[in-house]
Amino acid sequence: MLHRRRFLSTATCGLLAGGGAALLVGRGAQAQPSYTVPLAQLQEMVAQKFPRSVPVQGLLDLTVQAPRLRLLPEVNRLGAAMAVDAAGPALRRSHAGMFDVEFALRYEASDRTLRAHQLKLGRLEFPTLRPAVTEILNAYGPMLAEQSLREVTLHQLRPQDTAVFDGLGLQPGPITVTAKGLTVAFVAKQP
Repeated sequence: MLHRRRFLSTATCGLLAGGGAALLVGRGAQAQPSYTVPLAQLQEMVAQKFPRSVPVQGLLDLTVQAPRLRLLPEVNRLGAAMAVDAAGPALRRSHAGMFDVEFALRYEASDRTLRAHQLKLGRLEFPTLRPAVTEILNAYGPMLAEQSLREVTLHQLRPQDTAVFDGLGLQPGPITVTAKGLTVAFVAKQP
C-alpha cells in the first residue's frame, strides 16, 4: 500500500511538472486520486460551442451566446447566465434577452468528456418585448435550454490525463463542484 501511494504521489508530481491539469492525491489511508479542472478552462471549452441558433416553430429564431459559467459548490452544480437574441418574422426587430440555467455534470467514458445534464432553467427575460410575447417564449424555454446546453461538453480529459490512473485500474468517478472548479475523483474500475 505504501509503495502504491508513493508511486501515485511520484506519478502525480510528474504529470504536474509536465503541464497537465492539476492532479491531487489525498493523504491518509483513504487517499483518493482526483483531477481538477479550473473554471477558466471550463469557460474556454464551452465558449467554443457557441453561438447556437434555436428555431421556434418557424416564427422566430433564438440565438444563444456563450454562457458565463459560475460554480455552485453548495448544490454541486454549475450555473450559466446566457445572453439570447430573438429575431424573425413574428418580431419587428431583434430583441436582446437573458436567461439563467443550472446543471449537473456527468462523465462520458466513450470520449472522456464532462457533460452538462439535469438542466434547471430560470425565466427568460426580454426587456423590450411585450410581456405576452415573453410568456410565449418562456413556454419554449425548456426546449431552448435543452437544445443549447444539454450534453454540451465542458471538458475533455486527454489520454495523458488518465494514463497513470488507467494503469492503476482506476477510472473517473464522482464529479464535485468546488470553489475553484470541478474535481473528478478516480475510483476502481468496474469488472
